[in-house]
Amino acid sequence: VQLQASGGGLVQDGGTLRLSCTASGSFFSVNDMGWYRQAPKKQRELVASITSGGSTNYAESVKGRFSISRDNAKNTIYLKMNSLKPEDTAVYYCHAIADLRPLPGKYTYWGQGTQVTVSS
Repeated sequence: VQLQASGGGLVQDGGTLRLSCTASGSFFSVNDMGWYRQAPKKQRELVASITSGGSTNYAESVKGRFSISRDNAKNTIYLKMNSLKPEDTAVYYCHAIADLRPLPGKYTYWGQGTQVTVSS
């Protein structure tokens, strides 16, 4: 399973960006997908996640500003980031949990990361 992320970039304080991530390869299904981020000298943290059924979960710091959505037919998720702040600056990583039936269990995958920089 490969995760291809895109949409990062440089934006001013208060600006908007939209990230996308597409899962491709050989799998039975993709279950939970989401975005994590890692700022310099900080641990990677969950930003938002979404189940195949559309249930979402957000970090407190992004609630009301970020919105995650999903197109199951395209195995793609999107992260719309509004009202961006300098503290949102980080490398954003796409994450997915896939079902590889007939192999047992679930498998975790990470994308290559995309840089988001918010200037003050």
